[in-house]
This record gives sequence, C-alpha cells and structure tokens, in this order.
Amino acid sequence: MDTEQERCRLVLVAPEIADMEAQEKAIADALRGGDVASVILPQYGEPVEAFQKRAERIVPVIQNYDTAAIIAGDTRVAGRAKADGIHIEGGPGVLADAMDRFSPRMIVGASAPKDRHQALELGELNPDYVFFGMLDGDTRPKTHPKNLELGEWWASMVEIPCIVMAGSEPASVIEAALTWAEFVAVGKAVFSAPGGAAGMVAQINAVLDEKAPRFDY
Repeated sequence: MDTEQERCRLVLVAPEIADMEAQEKAIADALRGGDVASVILPQYGEPVEAFQKRAERIVPVIQNYDTAAIIAGDTRVAGRAKADGIHIEGGPGVLADAMDRFSPRMIVGASAPKDRHQALELGELNPDYVFFGMLDGDTRPKTHPKNLELGEWWASMVEIPCIVMAGSEPASVIEAALTWAEFVAVGKAVFSAPGGAAGMVAQINAVLDEKAPRFDY
C-alpha cells in the first residue's frame, strides 16, 4: 500500500457472501473497475478451516490486479494464504504481538481505535496504517462523524497512514477524502451499486481525481 501518491486511494472491504465463487466474482468485478490499493477480506465469523480455503482462493485473485490482499481474522490464515497483510482488531497488546510476528514481512494494520488516546497508543507501535471505523460500519449513507473527526485529526499530525471507513453512499467517499486520509475504505457503496461494482469503482476514482485533496510530499 504505497503512500507516495497524489491523492487518497480506495480500500475495498470484501462483502460477506457465503458462496466463495460469488464472492470471488464480486471482488474481481470491482477490481476490474480501476485503481484499488488493497482489499480487506474479513473472516465474518467463519470457522478457520473454511476461511483458510476461502482466503487461498481469493487472495491470488486480488493480487492478480496488483492490489494488496489483507486478511482480517485469524493471523495463521494470512500466512498460509500468502496474503500481503493482516488487519488487527484488538488493543495495543494484540497489535504488538502481530508486529513482532509479522512486520516488516507483511503489512500490519491497526483497527478501530475508540478515541484519540487509544489511537496514539496503537500509533506508538508503528503499524503500517490505522483504520478509523468498523469494517462493517457502513450501515448509514454518510461517513460516521467519529470516523471523520478522528481521521482528520490523525492525518493532520501523524505520519502513519490512515484509512477512513466511508458510508454506504458513493458520495460519502469525498467527505472521507477531505479529511486528508491516505486511504478511504468502502464496502456497500461499491458492492451494492445498482450499476455494478466495476462501474462504481471507476466512478469513484474519477470523482476522487476531480475533488480529492492533493498531497504535497
């Protein structure tokens, strides 16, 4: 997940689809639409053995589009599936353990700090990114105000890249981008798009090209 970029990039949260073939098709369709920095594949409570099979099937599909495949769930699955990274949902202790075991060999991201204090605690461990919001948090059309507040605060003062979870409407990507976050995550906005995921990824990238802030490195 390259942060030397002109403007924020998309991160996709894979939809919860029981049928692996259907989930694989949905992800591939989205990636055909244009630039995506990474796809986060959540475990969604699936048993480890089944999730392992899913990851081994879907990770190569993601990587085939020069996109980073990140596993959110059992860390053993990420290694066995040869994923590019792991998304850690837990406090500083869990993140510290993951950093010791996997960094810098893999991308290690920290998820969902509840407030600024916890965000800084996670940041002290120097993860590759901090994710503001929940992976399934796009339940409303607009980006959650807390995600916007934390993302804007973080982006203004911390060098570690951040990802802001947007809402379920495509327009919410712009409000998330205006925080100056390096990455904006979307799920339903892409995978539930009436015109298809590929078209929506292309549309969102076009709007980001037009309206997203430009970084000055």
